[in-house]
Parts: sequence; structure tokens; C-alpha cells
Amino acid sequence: QRIRIDCATGVADTWHERQRATGRLAGRSYHTAVWTGSEMIVWGGDHWEGNSSHYFNDGGRYNPAGNTWTAVTTAGAPEGRDTHTAVWTGSEMIVWGGQIPFNPNASQTGGRYNPVDNSWKAVSTTDAPVERFSHTAVWTGSEMIVWGGTSDYVHGLGTGGRYSPAADRWLPVSTTGAPPALAYHTAVWAGSEMVIWGGFDDWTDVNDTFAYTPECEPFRITSATISNGNLVLSFPTVTGIQYTLWRSDSLTGGTWTNTGPPALSGTGTTLTFTVPTAAAPRGFFRIHAGP
Repeated sequence: QRIRIDCATGVADTWHERQRATGRLAGRSYHTAVWTGSEMIVWGGDHWEGNSSHYFNDGGRYNPAGNTWTAVTTAGAPEGRDTHTAVWTGSEMIVWGGQIPFNPNASQTGGRYNPVDNSWKAVSTTDAPVERFSHTAVWTGSEMIVWGGTSDYVHGLGTGGRYSPAADRWLPVSTTGAPPALAYHTAVWAGSEMVIWGGFDDWTDVNDTFAYTPECEPFRITSATISNGNLVLSFPTVTGIQYTLWRSDSLTGGTWTNTGPPALSGTGTTLTFTVPTAAAPRGFFRIHAGP
């Protein structure tokens, strides 16, 4: 038997204007957009009027199912900007960098937007890469990797950074074997590496391909405390990975056994195991990541 499934007549391979955003978001360009799984979140950008640009620090959330827009709060949002980047972590939109209406014109700041409670919090600037715009950013499942771009002082940048929202911390990206300084290139996350292509190297357009594999940072428990008779262990996670808590009497050569708490599913943020101290006598503990 053969089963054939056809798209509904008049729907396939066509365009439909859902609605104009009159009275919602002002028209703009050089903004960003991410997909959350149910909504498109648009943020930032600029509007050229007369001899100057207006930089936006507002945005909107578009729900295709309901054909509706919801405003993104400006309370706590980063300053208005364009040519920045945005990634979706699974629970937050992280925007970073871009051109801002100040001097210097490039930014090394960003913000994290949570659509659940419509709130913003700042991205740490400690150890952040130098200010830039027209760069790229990808999400690895646990980190945002920023690379390249241009600044007020250097047209092409051959540097980058890795930002962990779980730790609110930046780590450098190695420049060993890196491509020439580039801006206006593209980048994707291929599951285990960031692949960049093309761009402008301050002299010409290039057609080179480079791949960057981030260093595997050792996993660690970030805090261990006793609270109300319980042992509380906190640790950063990778989205989709299952975590279990194990114990041993010896750090080396000992037998590790599962302490029993249900496995926790990683969300890309910090999770906590809480274990009664009666079930967790003095010893060594580790978090097992994987099936």
C-alpha cells in the first residue's frame, strides 16, 4: 500500500501576511530574533530618521498560533543597540554586543531575558571580550560563544569569548590557529564545534571555513552546604543531560555508589541535589552526567 499526505490546498509554498505591527513595535532594522519553541522574540535594532539613528531597547514576542504580539519589558533591559547578537538557551534569550548611541559606539554589555516572568538581568562584564558589533554568537547547550566582529578602533577582530549563564562568567576563546580577524561572517553550532564561514577581513571578502572546538571545562560542584539537616550540593548543567549523585569512602580506588536521589535533567542552569545527612555520611561525592 502507498500512503500519500498532501499539504492543504492553498497553504503550501505560499506567503501570508499575518498582521502589520502598527501600534506594536516600531519599524526597525539590524535587530535580532530567536525562536523559543512557541514564540519569536524580536529585540533591539535601529530606525534611521533624518541624519541620525534611533536605537531601540524594546522588543516583542510573536505567537504564530494565536497571531498575537506581547511586549518585551524595557525594565532592566540593556541600552538600545543594533548589529548585536542573540541566542536562545532553552529558557532565556541572551543579547550581547552591538552598536550603541554612545562613545565608544561599540558595546561589551548584554542582557538575559526570561519570557516566563518578562524580566531582564545583566550579563557579567568581568573578563568579557572587547566591545564589538557585527560579530557572531552561537549556543552550545551550555555556553554562548562570541567571535569576531568590528569595533570603533579595529575593523576586524580575531578574538572571542565563551559565556556561561549558569556561572555568569566569561572564558577566553583561543586564538591559536584562528582565522584572520573577521567581521560580517556567519557561524553555526554543529553539535561539538562552531563553524564559521566567509566575512570581511578589512581588505576583501573571504571564502574560508574554520571550526572551533571549545575546551571541555572540568565539571565541578560549585557549592556544598548543610541546611536544615540536609546536604545541599549545587552544580551547573548542560541541557538534556541526566545527573545522578554518587558517594565513595575513598577519592581514589574506592567504590562509588548511587546515593539514591532521583536523576535531575539538565536545563543549562544550576541544579541542586538535597540529601538528608543521615543518608549521606562523611565521604566523597561526585555528580555523574550521562545515561
